[in-house]
Amino acid sequence: MVQLGRQTELVELANQNVLVTGGTAGIGWEAARLMAAEGAEVIISGRDLARGAAAAARIGDNARFVPADLSDIDSVHTLIDQVGPVDIVVNNAANFTGAATVDQDLAAFESIFDTNVRGAYFLIAGLVPAMLERGSGSIVNVTSMVASKGVPGASAYSASKAALESLTRTWAAEFGKHGVRVNSVAPGPTRTEGVAAEWGETNEELGRVLPLGRTAHAAEIAEAVLFLASPRASFITGSTLHADGGGAAV
Repeated sequence: MVQLGRQTELVELANQNVLVTGGTAGIGWEAARLMAAEGAEVIISGRDLARGAAAAARIGDNARFVPADLSDIDSVHTLIDQVGPVDIVVNNAANFTGAATVDQDLAAFESIFDTNVRGAYFLIAGLVPAMLERGSGSIVNVTSMVASKGVPGASAYSASKAALESLTRTWAAEFGKHGVRVNSVAPGPTRTEGVAAEWGETNEELGRVLPLGRTAHAAEIAEAVLFLASPRASFITGSTLHADGGGAAV
């Protein structure tokens, strides 16, 4: 894990309630850790009870775990009920199963879209009314470099993340007049256990051809998430921050 030195004197997220989906590992956990360090009360969600409890304990007293499976719409509704009003939502939970288009399994395709698009969509539909009524809030969607670049084997995943980036723009237009900001972070290839298990050496190969010549550490992407969620990005909405080692430039 890379330790990044941010020169921050103020606790930026004091009295803020934050939900990070897919927050038990990788980018989600690092984002939750950073936000908790900035004074937020953080809720992390995920599917594994033991892993979730351990992840929250590693962050500290201002973090708790709520189990949820974003591919299951009933679980999404239960999560909405359990977390209550929040100030910040990080849509990070994702299914990134890869397959060539001609080999794509229907059940896997549906699971990718149920998690990455439908789950995120109805989670926001359930949580944003309280933000709109309050007149403030921040939503950060974690998308992907492949939402705008062609990568063989990532057709369903790429399409789902492109849909989430489209929702970012639409939600920004819908919610902005009520003081709610919506942005995306589009990571390049990032070194996490989950990605390594699914994509293996292909992920490292993608990193080597970037201008920076490497894959990202999850903590580096989490810094971009924190920035967009924080008051420092108060005049930014409807944008995608490409945290991709220069991938969008080539």
